[in-house]
Amino acid sequence: MSASDNTPNSNLDIRPQLADWLQQQLQFEEKPELMPLGGDAGFRCYFRLAGQPKMDGRDLIAVYAPPEVEKNHEFIAVAEKLKEISVNTPTIYAKNLDLGFFLLEDFGNEHLFDILAKDNVLALYGRSSQLLINMQMTDNSIALPQYDEAVLQREMDLLQQWFLPELLGYQLSTEESTMLANCYQLLLESATGQTQRLVHRDFHSRNIMLANKELALIDFQDAVWGPITYDLVSLLRDCYVYWPKEIVQQALQQHWDEMPESLRANLSFAEFERDFDLMGLQRHIKVLGIFARLALRDQKHAYLNDLPLVIRYTIEVAEKYPQFAVFTDWFKTKIIPLCELQDWYVDFRHAGEQSAHLSRAAR
Repeated sequence: MSASDNTPNSNLDIRPQLADWLQQQLQFEEKPELMPLGGDAGFRCYFRLAGQPKMDGRDLIAVYAPPEVEKNHEFIAVAEKLKEISVNTPTIYAKNLDLGFFLLEDFGNEHLFDILAKDNVLALYGRSSQLLINMQMTDNSIALPQYDEAVLQREMDLLQQWFLPELLGYQLSTEESTMLANCYQLLLESATGQTQRLVHRDFHSRNIMLANKELALIDFQDAVWGPITYDLVSLLRDCYVYWPKEIVQQALQQHWDEMPESLRANLSFAEFERDFDLMGLQRHIKVLGIFARLALRDQKHAYLNDLPLVIRYTIEVAEKYPQFAVFTDWFKTKIIPLCELQDWYVDFRHAGEQSAHLSRAAR
């Protein structure tokens, strides 16, 4: 979950200019008609081409990724690296980095999110785990940013920059700021002490697609070199998908059983689980801030509806560890009452339990 810190310089309709560029790339007699698709937490815009022209027999999708805010060079570098290790990513047929235009292979509309069900989740997460392990076994020859203490700290600071003061109107006391700093330090030590590998950074069910029944990855331009449990947390404690604890535990054990010794780094499963939990706590503290920022700054209000599940993850994990007892008590007594006044709030103790995937039949 790594939406840009910035906003684009312009909200002008980019379609005429993009259509001109596509006409040249595809050598069409006329400009193609562009049909907008849903976006994501970033500022990329996606378009299908009317008439469904193909390249090498594959469907196409046009993308506008504003170069002033999106990591387009990184997108290309990571795509090339992932293809080297046989991870299915969209083929890049054409690009203009100055304009932020891409012509990509279209993987269609089916995400892992759309097909998850109770009776297929372990199998699908097992396939996703193997994909993740393959990524983590790659070398570090690609120049990626380090997911270091400064970045992790900056992410957690979003809680007191956006979620608390801007969304809830809550101002921290000096004592509360110190309490959060102490909690953050524990999370930083856990994250930076883990084995460091390639991290997709948004490895969840909306960024894993089904392309010809094979798993495929999108939205990987924010990849970094960082903690080995980060992507696994993104998958198993997905901010958009809730699973009962026993399913998460089974999936975690399943992933551990598949991990090669070189990735286990002499850890026991209990130690790995603790790293997983604390990495999740760091991530969900960050996401509280990001979702608030997306709603308030970028007018993407739908993300507020996902906050109760993120709060649930935050509290349930913190409750497991005595060193976060003060944080847990503070969040429950000071912050939850303010959340209860918000239109988007539902009881965090049951957040996610009405989601469609818990009752749908597997395909």
